[in-house]
Amino acid sequence: MARIGNMEFFLDPNRCIGCQSCVAACSECDTHRGHSMIHLQYVERTISVQTVPVVCMHCDSPTCAEVCPADAIKRTDDGVVQTARKPRCIACNNCVLACPFGVPKMQTEFSLMMKCDMCYDRSSVGLKPMCTSVCPSGALYYGTREEIEHLRPRSEPINTFQFGEQTITTKVNMMVPRDAGVQHVDVLSAMEESPVGNAAMLDSVFDDM
Repeated sequence: MARIGNMEFFLDPNRCIGCQSCVAACSECDTHRGHSMIHLQYVERTISVQTVPVVCMHCDSPTCAEVCPADAIKRTDDGVVQTARKPRCIACNNCVLACPFGVPKMQTEFSLMMKCDMCYDRSSVGLKPMCTSVCPSGALYYGTREEIEHLRPRSEPINTFQFGEQTITTKVNMMVPRDAGVQHVDVLSAMEESPVGNAAMLDSVFDDM
């Protein structure tokens, strides 16, 4: 139990193999009511089958919570941004539109916003989130920073992202090449790139400003 505070979530998009194991496992989390809160996005579907897992980044100042008029979205003391609370959520979709990472999804059958909460019933007691427990390639990893540094000596974790003039820091870390000198990911600059292939698209995400 002493390790709980040292455990972190690491996302390495280059390692995703599109197996959908995380999607299936996520639906088994007790807090998700059988619905997967993770999905895979194609990097550039017209030229590549490369996929990237999309999970909640758990922002230090969550935009989803800031724009919620009903105060339905809460962030725990340990930095996990929770799914909207059913008694308060009014299904207005403000959070869906505001999230810079495109994470929250409106479950119309419940009139409720639901999203990744890092399997809080598990991670809050030191267990791995469901997705990280089944990912065969290590694209999704939950452990200590010392462990990830030992496993990925050529990569380093960052948790600062730039959206135009907005800087966002997150609880979830993204792995980037260590020799790239990256301090933060400039998301808007990456979106303006015109990649000629899968590798070019992935490299553009890690370009330093």
